[in-house]
Amino acid sequence: MQREIIHTTKAPEAIGTYSQAVKVGDVVYLSGQIPLVPETMTVIEGDFSIQVRRVFDNLSAVAEAAGGSLQDVVKLNIFLTDLSYFGTVNEIMAEYFQQPYPARAAIGVASLPKDVPVEMDAIMQLGA
Repeated sequence: MQREIIHTTKAPEAIGTYSQAVKVGDVVYLSGQIPLVPETMTVIEGDFSIQVRRVFDNLSAVAEAAGGSLQDVVKLNIFLTDLSYFGTVNEIMAEYFQQPYPARAAIGVASLPKDVPVEMDAIMQLGA
């Protein structure tokens, strides 16, 4: 199967040697998103909730550029520098996803790029 590189200006540009997403057949691998504002490439100002919403908005923009939506996500990985925010992520995730929810992992990490508290990546299957 041929790989298709997914890119959109509605999500932050890659800050390293990676693509926003790669599509192989009907599966799309979305790279990690942090709470960057696409237009300025700066971390969004505000509390943790605002940052989580920005991450979901960025993932959503990449999903749409690939021809899908967050409802097509089958696996979501959440990286947190403080696992005490897990409940907040759950509450906000319910605003972006409907049942059946994707499989998910929440992983505590020491640090993330640009010293942000949250990053998420996903795997999406189109047409499922």
